[in-house]
Amino acid sequence: MVEKILELLRASGADAFELTDVQKTGWEFYLIRHKLDQNRAKNVEHIRVKVYKKREDGKFLGSAAGEIAPTASTEEAKTMIEKLLKQAILVKNPYYEITPAYETAKAEENAADPAAISADFLRALTSVAETEGEDINSAEIFVDAVKVRFINSNGLDVTAVYPSSMAEVVVNARKEEHEIELYRMYRSGTCDGEGLKRELEETCVYGRDRLLATPTPALGTADVVFSTDAALSIYHYFCDRMNTAYVYRQLSDWEIGKEVLPDVKGDLVTLRTVKTLPNSSRNVPFDGEGAPVRDMTIVENGVAKAFWGGRQYSWYLGIKDSFSASNFVVEGGSRTAEELREGKYLEVVEFSDFQVDAITGDIAGEIRLGYWHENGMRTVVTGGSVSGNMKELGRRMCMSREQKQYDCFLIPAVTRLSGVSITGA
Repeated sequence: MVEKILELLRASGADAFELTDVQKTGWEFYLIRHKLDQNRAKNVEHIRVKVYKKREDGKFLGSAAGEIAPTASTEEAKTMIEKLLKQAILVKNPYYEITPAYETAKAEENAADPAAISADFLRALTSVAETEGEDINSAEIFVDAVKVRFINSNGLDVTAVYPSSMAEVVVNARKEEHEIELYRMYRSGTCDGEGLKRELEETCVYGRDRLLATPTPALGTADVVFSTDAALSIYHYFCDRMNTAYVYRQLSDWEIGKEVLPDVKGDLVTLRTVKTLPNSSRNVPFDGEGAPVRDMTIVENGVAKAFWGGRQYSWYLGIKDSFSASNFVVEGGSRTAEELREGKYLEVVEFSDFQVDAITGDIAGEIRLGYWHENGMRTVVTGGSVSGNMKELGRRMCMSREQKQYDCFLIPAVTRLSGVSITGA
């Protein structure tokens, strides 16, 4: 079907086009506690096309995208392409060029055996140490071998094969008549069995402690320690503000060669994009527009070094070799995780929701479970919220030397922000 669609695109009158063919073969498992409820194999294909039309002597370029079913008839595919062309001519974006063809090596393939990866997930789940009060309620496992092929009208034709996995787990914790559930979702390439086991056993402890928690006191301002995936939102702030779409649309005022945050008293951020990251679910050698992905330093010791992003906004900024990054690494800081857990602080390990606004820098999160440390004592707390702004908090941010990976992000394992506003329950 791909070849037939390519014929239709070439004959359609489009000024340019792109086609992405994604084939997924995989296994799925649904478990109640540790008993298999059902499982199934899948083999699916998605074909997405994007067409471009120039306007007013090539000064503007419109585009429209849609999906064509692999089972579609020739007439159905032709009708869809014609519909997209009519939509594209209505769009009036300043002109930019799609990805040119380039020299490519043989199709890159990573280990992608759904059967073996699924077995690793099942073994990891059964290895979790459970108690009468805390255990795994249910789990769903999705493992795919993904083959993606990207083709455009400039003659670019690239293919890659890689693994992509996800596990959703619900942990139950009980105490007398009270019971709660903690939901977890893990994304990865293959299965890090030891890491998954460790995370779930830690979640069981959080469930137990949540049943013992007392209301968070009104602490005013205090240091807050982040040691779970909520910290990702903090580092997304730096990634997003270095994205060409944010810069071109003046949603970010960061400039190459200048400090991203002035007068930093804490650790300086070094942020890199890398082509591959062990066990990431996004180890693909090209981005969604076919551009080759490479290692690149985005922020170095607190100074902006390079913007990253898609073709359109990068082109408007004069960046012709742009790409959309897949994997990110934030270098560790100056202190150990143990040192960052000294003194008086609140370590929040569970949020009902935690967000960092990339435009304003505002942070906000509702506390579901935290540990207040003061005078050598630890109090388990729940309720209340944290708030502040990264433009100020980021200047005194401290990061651990140790790092922790969350799928396509490798970040400091512990992050400490000073002067966060904490509202009590």
